[in-house]
Amino acid sequence: MRYIPLTQDEKQEMLDVLGIASVQELFDDIPEHILLDQDLELPEALSEAELVKHFRELAKKNSDLSSVVSFMGAGAYDHLTPSVIKHIIGRGEFLTAYTPYQAEISQGVLQSTFEYQSLIAEITGMEVANASMYDGATALAEACLMSCAATRRELVVLPSTLHPEWQEVVKLYLENQDVQIAYLPYDRQTGIIDPNAVGGINWSDVACVVVQQPNFFGLLENAAALGELIHEHGGLFIMAVDPISLSLLKSPGELGADIVVGDGQSLGNAMGFGGPSLGFFAASGSKLIRRMPGRVVGETVDTEGKRGFVLTLQTREQHIRREKATSNICSNQALNALIAAIYLNVLGKVGYQEVGMQCLQKANYFKQRLLEIEGLSAPFSAPSFREFVIQGDVDWAEINQRLLEQGFLGGLPLDGCGLAGHVLFSVTEARTKEEMDTFITLLRGLI
Repeated sequence: MRYIPLTQDEKQEMLDVLGIASVQELFDDIPEHILLDQDLELPEALSEAELVKHFRELAKKNSDLSSVVSFMGAGAYDHLTPSVIKHIIGRGEFLTAYTPYQAEISQGVLQSTFEYQSLIAEITGMEVANASMYDGATALAEACLMSCAATRRELVVLPSTLHPEWQEVVKLYLENQDVQIAYLPYDRQTGIIDPNAVGGINWSDVACVVVQQPNFFGLLENAAALGELIHEHGGLFIMAVDPISLSLLKSPGELGADIVVGDGQSLGNAMGFGGPSLGFFAASGSKLIRRMPGRVVGETVDTEGKRGFVLTLQTREQHIRREKATSNICSNQALNALIAAIYLNVLGKVGYQEVGMQCLQKANYFKQRLLEIEGLSAPFSAPSFREFVIQGDVDWAEINQRLLEQGFLGGLPLDGCGLAGHVLFSVTEARTKEEMDTFITLLRGLI
């Protein structure tokens, strides 16, 4: 049965085995002042048939977005996905395999993870990468904590141009570790970090500075200058990068980054209503590898000299003494990381660069077409990659609703960022000239 009830007799039997009189005794250690003193507003229990029917009715309320043409990004991107990916990851040895606890007998899974690490290290220009993390935001938070441990400092500098949701995740991680956060404001003309604002920070106390490249507005930051500044004062330089942009831009390694993180959703992973995704995490030098969270798969040879793979490092509390653990993060996104590895291998160097070039060129074309519409302007002057901000004295939320009725998903309104009348558009290689031109025609009729 898929729907198994718990009878009173079964419940009493378990209580007898535990030697307690009621379920409540299991929670006696919880202070009374934090206990809920009222019943939850929940509906009555349903039978299996009623429950299935109820969920089917709920499912009908979901919009079918499979045919919607998307111009929204802000962290989740509609890229083309080679069909070979779903056929490979659908194989049972990948789809049903969990993190290998008896690792060395799972050579296939270990090798696929090793290849993933190698690819991430290559595109980021770093020396070592781990076996992936939950997502980009948590990877960044872990990188900040790692920097504090490595430098023995407790001040982290974040740019105001960092994705707002990533800022919230980092704040949540750090505030419970007594780590302080300072923010670098951005220039309202360029849309990137204001170089005149760095003087207000005592850099000798800073564990790390973070630069998102491209930033939340899709603009390219002057990352190298901030990297040189933090290195002069003994701190670490963290870059949070879009992996697709690395097909065209200098690698973080070339820019002097110590730690590189990012979200790998755009590497062949579906948007999937916001997840699951994967976070990649790479670092430079042997001095940082033992402080990295999660796992690192390594290559070795067996007693017969044959190539093999092992879990070289597992610096989490599940495997070593808790006080020596680098992090409490306790899982990697193995299947999603495999998707990223397959995606990069299928595209190859030329295909990878082609995706980046199409994103750049199509985004520029779409931006210029939008600026032909009276009343719209580009508020920021810094160069962009795949995303850009447009300003107009219109209700973008209302316009998006009307566009959706025509099969188009518009940009992200930035009212929540204090930028009323601004909207963030995204254009990937999946968009066609016909789709962009049709969108422009529809939008011109709505403004």
